[in-house]
Amino acid sequence: MGSSSSKHPSSSHGSLDEGGSGGQLYVSLKLENFNIRGDLIPHVFGSVPIIGSWDPSRALRMERESASMWELSFVVPPNHETLHFHFLLKPKDRDGPYVMEEGAERLLTGGNLEGGARTAVFRPPEVGHEATLEYKVFVKADIVSPFDLAASWRAYKENFRPSTVRGIPDISINVAPEGGQESGSRTSLELDLESYVVPLPTCASATVYAANLAETPRSMGYNWEFPKYDVSSISPSSSTTRVVTANHAPPNKAMPAAAGAVAAATVADQMHEPKEDRRLAIVLVGLPARGKTFTAAKLTRYLRWLGNETKNFNVGKYRRLRHGSNQTADFFRGDNPEGMEARNEVAALAMEDMLSWMQEGGQVGIFDATNSSRQRRNMLMKMAEGICKIIFLETICNDERIIERNVRLKIQQSPDYAEETDFEAGLRDFKERLVNYDKVYEPVEEGSYIKMIDMARGNGGQIQVNNISGYLPGRIVFFLVNTHLTPRPILLTRHGESQDNVRGRIGGDSVLSDSGNIYSKKLAHFVEKRLKSERTASIWTSTLQRTIITATPIVGFPKVQWRALDEINAGVCDGMAYEEIKRNMPEEYQSRKNDKLRYRYPRGESYLDVIQRLEPVIIELERQRAPVVVISHQAVLRALYAYFADKPLKEIPHIEVPLHTIIEIQMGVTGVQEKRYKLMD
Repeated sequence: MGSSSSKHPSSSHGSLDEGGSGGQLYVSLKLENFNIRGDLIPHVFGSVPIIGSWDPSRALRMERESASMWELSFVVPPNHETLHFHFLLKPKDRDGPYVMEEGAERLLTGGNLEGGARTAVFRPPEVGHEATLEYKVFVKADIVSPFDLAASWRAYKENFRPSTVRGIPDISINVAPEGGQESGSRTSLELDLESYVVPLPTCASATVYAANLAETPRSMGYNWEFPKYDVSSISPSSSTTRVVTANHAPPNKAMPAAAGAVAAATVADQMHEPKEDRRLAIVLVGLPARGKTFTAAKLTRYLRWLGNETKNFNVGKYRRLRHGSNQTADFFRGDNPEGMEARNEVAALAMEDMLSWMQEGGQVGIFDATNSSRQRRNMLMKMAEGICKIIFLETICNDERIIERNVRLKIQQSPDYAEETDFEAGLRDFKERLVNYDKVYEPVEEGSYIKMIDMARGNGGQIQVNNISGYLPGRIVFFLVNTHLTPRPILLTRHGESQDNVRGRIGGDSVLSDSGNIYSKKLAHFVEKRLKSERTASIWTSTLQRTIITATPIVGFPKVQWRALDEINAGVCDGMAYEEIKRNMPEEYQSRKNDKLRYRYPRGESYLDVIQRLEPVIIELERQRAPVVVISHQAVLRALYAYFADKPLKEIPHIEVPLHTIIEIQMGVTGVQEKRYKLMD
């Protein structure tokens, strides 16, 4: 009934005790129920201390991953090759009896779940004697290394070089101590996190269906006649295809040097220099529910953050505006000439809009549609001749479980099914649409292309590259190799208040004030509470002592110091108050006021410089599958937040990032969501 994605780790990593402390068993447990009850929270308890040693009161709470899925991940100590556990349900808002799942104990041995992932069945007494709650169970187990963190071990070994300023390394990794030290008293950890939630600032973005974030059509008012293009002369490219294995290899193997990304900073985009002359169109290809729209939105956000003029054109948005959002599966049949003409029409409209925008100064257009036939793709190449270079980006997924998840999310979120009140009816219609597309689907073999194959699945993903050259296309490939869809939170926070904050001075390397020290303890309690079910999380700081001191009370997690996370370099103004700069350097003060984004402190940095050095950090954050806590500085966090929130570059210097506040960015298949916690004033 349930399904399992368990994998025997020894098949590729060796035994659990290989190399002594070389690896630990990482376990991910998921429960799925589409009629989920919000008043009963799934928990896990079992035979090892991290999941309660069979004490239900110490069971680990599972976290909501999506509307229908609960998830919990943890690391089993190396001396516990066999893990016994049970699921149980606990009331959300009150102390009360828990409900244990029925059946025998579950047994995980060496990464394999014995007996398969059977459905978890519960019989809560308040729902009636005959009623049951059933959850589908998913289990994944793998060996992880303590160095599969913010930077690869290879980058650490090859790029460990001192700073010329303070004699510190670019990246320094401290592995968490083996002993599970406590951070404060147990009672102090039982804080209600929701009580610290504060409203999002006006600059924050609400969760929106990704396709609706694409460009608004501007051709709909035209008296459009579908163009007749001769596509017969365009033939498949004979160029050699290169295969790049995605950076989801087993953690105990060496990562590509670029994954550590320290050296990548030296070849980062020079944002002050002219952009490439050639316009670029990234044309998505793939069956529905393969992650095209998610990939398009993510790539658009990344390229914009780097300073490239980028827009996303979603053909589905054009179709809904032109023909309505209630089209049935018959509309998408390959033998429906009216439907075919209508769909080609809106594709041509979207392409015309994108090309017109490029001729007005746009650089990179993302064209999001199935584009599943060679005839459609040839039409697009013919339209783009003499205007831009086309690269096809094909997303392929062979994992039926992931496809099923994406299909269900589509029914829940897509405007195509907003008026469909019967979920199962919508599900049947969309699956019929998938069958119609699959009948006429033709994989990309022509032109320049990038194929993403099973990149959402995790280990074993692959990227194929054909006829790709140039700086920006290469940058896009590098980004795609390092991205994935695994849901996980990223917590951004400034250091606790420093003595220079109290004095109103910029830069410096001062210690914390009394208030800052209090915040560091509150932050440690928050992290312990929020990430207690995520023992593979890591803490990232800058190399400045105010962030390192802020992170000191946090125990049980590896810590990584990044020089790239240091505050913006104020140059000759370091240690000055803004009033001093205004009085003694009025021209500098006014220049900064006129353009905070591009203004560079004398012998210091600008916000654009900060963005350039942060790109390796962004790549590493994208690569991480476990939560990350980033403790850094105002200018740096503004730039990082702008990436996740897809904010224009010009807004970065004005983004609100207050002291003693945690910004939680939740990354996953549904996009990016935000929550803010204010721990103290």
